[in-house]
Amino acid sequence: MNRIISLILFSSICSLNSMAQDDSTFIKTIYNIALSEGKAHEDLRSLCKDIGSRLTGSAEAMMAIEWGKLKMENYGFDTVYLQEIMVPHWERGTKEVGWIKHNTGQLIKTNMLALGGSIGTMGVLSGDLIEFKSIEELKSSSRDLVQGKIVFLNQPMDEQQINTFKAYGGCYPIRGNGAVEGARLGAKAVIIRSLGLPIDAHPHTGSMHYEENVEKIPAAAISTKDAEFLSNLLEKGPCEFVMEMDCRSYPDVASYNVIGELTGMETPDQIITFGGHLDSWDTGEGAHDDGAGIIHSLEAMRILKLLEYEPKNTLRLVFFMNEENGNNGGKNYAKWVSDNGEKQIAALESDRGGFAPRGFHVDGNDSQVQFLQQFEKYFTPYDLHIFEKGYGGVDINPLKNYYPEIPLFGFVPDSQRYFDFHHAPSDVFENVNKRELELGCASIASFLYLLDKSL
Repeated sequence: MNRIISLILFSSICSLNSMAQDDSTFIKTIYNIALSEGKAHEDLRSLCKDIGSRLTGSAEAMMAIEWGKLKMENYGFDTVYLQEIMVPHWERGTKEVGWIKHNTGQLIKTNMLALGGSIGTMGVLSGDLIEFKSIEELKSSSRDLVQGKIVFLNQPMDEQQINTFKAYGGCYPIRGNGAVEGARLGAKAVIIRSLGLPIDAHPHTGSMHYEENVEKIPAAAISTKDAEFLSNLLEKGPCEFVMEMDCRSYPDVASYNVIGELTGMETPDQIITFGGHLDSWDTGEGAHDDGAGIIHSLEAMRILKLLEYEPKNTLRLVFFMNEENGNNGGKNYAKWVSDNGEKQIAALESDRGGFAPRGFHVDGNDSQVQFLQQFEKYFTPYDLHIFEKGYGGVDINPLKNYYPEIPLFGFVPDSQRYFDFHHAPSDVFENVNKRELELGCASIASFLYLLDKSL
């Protein structure tokens, strides 16, 4: 009996080793195709140059939807369709301008962008500046000090954080809540130091919000270089800031998530959702944020289709609309699949740029973390090493409201340069490395392959 059990175990181990070798061979083929026969770089060029920036509600966003649907159809996905959603419509208007006026007579023009969702200035607005180093410092100030002034929030990202997303998260409140907290104390407007690590002339926009029963005041970001200059100037004496912004909000408009599928052969009713967000801010071209994520996902599906891979579960690629200023694409998608009674078994998002891949996070329980870690051995030859608990993504996060136990996976590229370009005019196609982009595509295609086989 012991000999029979030993033979069975030996046979099982041989079978598992054979399967592992087959998986490794298939993954190597994925990488070879991505690096030698890939479409990713050209598709990203087309999205950035033929379409351009893709602010929700804009003509460019609508053309991007057409672009995405046509790409999926041309690559022969089993099903391609649109999901209609309603999205906010905010426009920057005439290019914003701002100047620093020092009491010595100096007049310095700044590099400035309105924050997404801000109201305009209704003409030229000026006021004395008061500087704070954090949102907490502003909140603890008095109305007597702030009333009638322009608040300058000058909190740099923590350069000692190795994970730059943690540095970004530490500064986000000055952008998201600065206008509300400034208005509570009677400020005329708020300008913030851009959320970026380099000291350069590129201002970074991004979403902010207002609250009911709190006066709306204009909010803008100046470049880190201008913020450094302004802070030093304020040490020498009082400064005034002069600004004009023509931005405004309009009624919500109809838009779409773009969806393509490879139908599952064994359990087609079980869905693995993956993708990125098609919209971007109106500065730059949205190349890293999130053109790269769109292309990662599109190319991953194309390669699997090219290799005639027949998925066990249905693989559903989603180009989400409106991540940047509302996340209506993600919220409506989650409600829609739940209302339809779908079995969503996992989701994956790429929204951290097109840099060299480092691994994957999972927003899930301990057993789901262990599930993720079993894939690490397949990626060791490709220098991926992060397989741990973390964040999935903004677009897929609403799925947790309807599927509490669903594992949400996030693609993790190297983060060191992401905030050089995030929401800035420098986020253009030329600043995405072709090979790093292709490696990301191969990583996601390989991950989807392993995920599908394991669920």
